[in-house]
Amino acid sequence: MKTRAAVLRDVGKDFEIVELDLDEPKTGEVLVRMEASGLCHSDDHLRTGDIPVRYPIVGGHEGAGVVERVGPGVERLKPGDHVVGSFLPVCGKCRFCARGMTNLCDLGRLLLDNSLPDGTYRYHEGGTDFGQMCLLGTFSQYAVFSEASTVKVDDDLPFDVAALVGCGVPTGFGTAVNAGEVRPGDTTVVYGVGGVGINSIQGAAHAGARCVIAVDPVAFKRETALKLGATHAAASAEEAAALVLELTEGVGADQALITMGVVTEEVVTAAFDAIRKRGIVVITGLANPAKQTVHISGSLLTLFEKRIQGALFGSSNPFDDIPRILGLYKAGKIKLDELITTRYTLDQVNQGYEDMMAGRNIRGVIIHEH
Repeated sequence: MKTRAAVLRDVGKDFEIVELDLDEPKTGEVLVRMEASGLCHSDDHLRTGDIPVRYPIVGGHEGAGVVERVGPGVERLKPGDHVVGSFLPVCGKCRFCARGMTNLCDLGRLLLDNSLPDGTYRYHEGGTDFGQMCLLGTFSQYAVFSEASTVKVDDDLPFDVAALVGCGVPTGFGTAVNAGEVRPGDTTVVYGVGGVGINSIQGAAHAGARCVIAVDPVAFKRETALKLGATHAAASAEEAAALVLELTEGVGADQALITMGVVTEEVVTAAFDAIRKRGIVVITGLANPAKQTVHISGSLLTLFEKRIQGALFGSSNPFDDIPRILGLYKAGKIKLDELITTRYTLDQVNQGYEDMMAGRNIRGVIIHEH
């Protein structure tokens, strides 16, 4: 079948809207009619080269839609099911899945060449194969997902809201409650208030943090953070450091969560300096893998038992935490509608990323047309 999709042909290029051929779903796969797709910063990392992948590639790894057809051997899903794409596939069988660390599933090895689990591709343009961002490619009207990347959700959920829990919401929420171990009464600092950081703020507040400090140079983002769980806001790391000392009587923050779009050495150092003895820095944001962004005092690391923790998908379990977070939304415990700043058509994808980089959006969402 034919599908319109936003693709990247190489590093440094903008998204291009093209018509591609899409194969039928094979064994263990489903064809999904995409309804909504979130504009996550990670897709811009494909454009800049901060995430090295095989090109050309269909963008998008945060999306929701409806199953149209299923391939042989699919047992959990059927046509008509509403689903969210998990940007981390889960095989359920490898060593890490067996230990409950499904966000570290061995199928993650496919994320660089972006083929489906059988090592082949479903999108084509003439003789050229196109990969799928995180095995999904949600910037397409239709997509073929592996069953290992497809999470069934309730039919009564809005697609634009459901799309957000494919990446940004669980990543941010889990950064606070899983990797950051936020407990009632804690003081938590969040560096970067975008689609991930705003949900770290919600997660910290939900876990009972006494003080949640949002750090972002953009006034609109600080104002939004104060509406969704932050108790304080700072325009810079230096301003946040002074707030931490004041609020904790000089002890330091319990957690410093780094959720900015591009992580820098300066923010890691500021976060490390802001935490207390045995406090934890969680690094969720990305940077070019060739850059060394963590330079801290080994003596202070040892003497104060400070910790630095990486977090992929907020150390969350896709098939458990995606429905769990949507349940919290339906119960009114967290806010998701308020995260969507602007809705775009597929043809406006580059405008969406321009708005993101200019600080005009918390989260932009593509609404697909069929």
